Amino acid sequence: MFSKKPEFEKPNLVIEAAESAEVAANLGAEIAARFGPREEAPFSLALRDAAGALLGGLNGVIHWRWLYIRHLWVAPSWRRRGFAKNLIDSGEREARARGAIGAYIDTFDPAVAGFYERQGYARCGEIADFPPGAKRIYLSKRLVGDDK
Repeated sequence: MFSKKPEFEKPNLVIEAAESAEVAANLGAEIAARFGPREEAPFSLALRDAAGALLGGLNGVIHWRWLYIRHLWVAPSWRRRGFAKNLIDSGEREARARGAIGAYIDTFDPAVAGFYERQGYARCGEIADFPPGAKRIYLSKRLVGDDK
């Protein structure tokens, strides 16, 4: 005798305009069960002039004991004065104080990737044609044992 496969209702695919918090929560719960909680801790560093105008800044988030430098920016007229290096160094110090063991960053600009490499970051991956005609470059650095 052959057993009949159970019949399942076919799911409906619904395209929604915004990201689903429910999907994110379900995936987050699965990942946390396997790898431990993300314990995400965002922070921001800002360089401001005497009047309070933003000259540069770093937005980062620490998760699973790694700092992701999400954004690093210095106003064009203030570049090449060591401010980006100062922001990275300060971000890494803050990350270490919060227990981070490493840091990672990405860029679309090969010259900027070279700058990060001079700060001790190593290329660890890239995606061609992202954005089209360029590539996204990923870099990382271990912070453990770093004396800065």
